Amino acid sequence: MFTKEDNEKLTRVGPGTAMGKALRRFWIPFLMPEELSERDGTPLRVRLLGEDLIAFRDTEGRLGLLERYCPHRRVDLYFGRNEQCGLRCVYHGWKFDVQGNIVDMPAEPANSTLKDELKITAYPIVEWGGLIWAYMGEPECMPEVPPEIEWGVVPQAHRHITKRLQETNFAQGVEGGIDSSHVGILHSVLNEDTEMPFRQRQISPNLAIPYLASDTAPRFFVRHTDYGMAIGARRNATDDEYYWRITQFLSPFYTMIAPNKAGGPIMGHAWVPIDDHNCWLFTMTWNAERPLEAHELDHGGVHAQVVPDGSYRPLINRTNDYRIDRDAQRLRSSTGIDSIGMQDTAIQESMGTIVDRSRENLGSGDAAIVGFRKSLLRMAEGLEAGQGPKPPLHPEWYQVRSVAIVLAKGVDFIEGATDQLKAISPADVQAEARHG
Repeated sequence: MFTKEDNEKLTRVGPGTAMGKALRRFWIPFLMPEELSERDGTPLRVRLLGEDLIAFRDTEGRLGLLERYCPHRRVDLYFGRNEQCGLRCVYHGWKFDVQGNIVDMPAEPANSTLKDELKITAYPIVEWGGLIWAYMGEPECMPEVPPEIEWGVVPQAHRHITKRLQETNFAQGVEGGIDSSHVGILHSVLNEDTEMPFRQRQISPNLAIPYLASDTAPRFFVRHTDYGMAIGARRNATDDEYYWRITQFLSPFYTMIAPNKAGGPIMGHAWVPIDDHNCWLFTMTWNAERPLEAHELDHGGVHAQVVPDGSYRPLINRTNDYRIDRDAQRLRSSTGIDSIGMQDTAIQESMGTIVDRSRENLGSGDAAIVGFRKSLLRMAEGLEAGQGPKPPLHPEWYQVRSVAIVLAKGVDFIEGATDQLKAISPADVQAEARHG
């Protein structure tokens, strides 16, 4: 039983909360580079981990992330002027650099000490791996670099990253991402026989993966790792073999799904908490071995189209009931909702922004979800006891892949896939560049 108290601790991410403190020990991706590309450009409103912030790129290209309200009279710095290596409040002219220092106070006497006594909250941000990242924790605990997840390590032509808003708590998204048992049901399609039971239906053509449709009740095996969890979903393949799909959960909110075919691209997600009730969903498709081809960029309909107004809200969303087509639901698909990504989002958002986990009745296919919840609660409770999370201090722990593999019965799924589970490292990329 997951109690209401557990649920509160898992889902509340604001300043001072147990989970919020733990998440602030990690580098957190939150912007696409194109959102903050212009020097001295328009400041960008940011909400992250329940805090209202303002981001800007200064005259020299340095990135800044400040408390959104001027410490003088609490004016919104979105209306500030981005000029000459600083953001100036237009009310009384207080100007702040990217470190939060006050560099000018034109309305104060020249001999005023106020400029040296005050400072606005500022968080370090960096551009790495196709995204912009923030660190919002104690300065002395800041990791040197973001986690070395493979999609951030590969050359730009080898990856495709998109962003969209999801109107749920981040944990709801992660749980959907590590739930392999729904794939053969939620994403199934019908043939002409609309009365055919689920166990005889086909998987969506976009997920034409062997054995998913023929075995909709996989057995799950969860291995806790330094970086999070490796989740093995085992399905019957032949009389002597099992088909394994090994999904990765990388602390605190990354997931990685196995490729559909050998040599094909891998897919991953990051569910980044905006606040308790919303998150940014970054979706990544990448291939470490070669540049992505045009037809691989969507990778099964997971990269949703968004409203072109900077909100990153999906075109298909709860206000239009995800454009559900009841005729299609009767005749062609389980959901009647177009695209795999939006099928997942619709179901996750239908639970409410924070699902009441104390009312659930979990089954045998939910082992990974239980493991995820325990893992994050341990992380938050460990920090409360004075033991900070270790993964952010070891970016190399994240150098893993997800894998789909057929193994002989009796072979341990981690041991049998050891070589395939290894991702490339920054050193590998640098060495290839020197010899390329």
